[in-house]
Amino acid sequence: MRDDSERLQDILEAIERIEKYAPPGQPRQPPNELVETWIVHHLMIVGEACRALSAEFRAANRDEVWTLAAGLRNVIVHQYFGIDREIVWGVIEKDLTELKRRVQGRLRSG
Repeated sequence: MRDDSERLQDILEAIERIEKYAPPGQPRQPPNELVETWIVHHLMIVGEACRALSAEFRAANRDEVWTLAAGLRNVIVHQYFGIDREIVWGVIEKDLTELKRRVQGRLRSG
């Protein structure tokens, strides 16, 4: 079973892969279908890794961001054909940078 540090690393790697095609601070460009699928897939990885963080981790890190990321994963998985692109791009533009910062901080602190 994967531990919390491995799951945090999964989150970080998925965010970095999203940033490869949707860099923070860059103007939004309409993605082609392949890039959009890539991004949504990696958002699912972020959400799944957040969902699987241990109860101990969640108790020690009561940030709402872990729950919100897991919730986004559920929306993507269960409403795949109804995904709101504006919400996805809003997450990319507003939330991923903060989540990345928090993950990096948790990884540095051990």
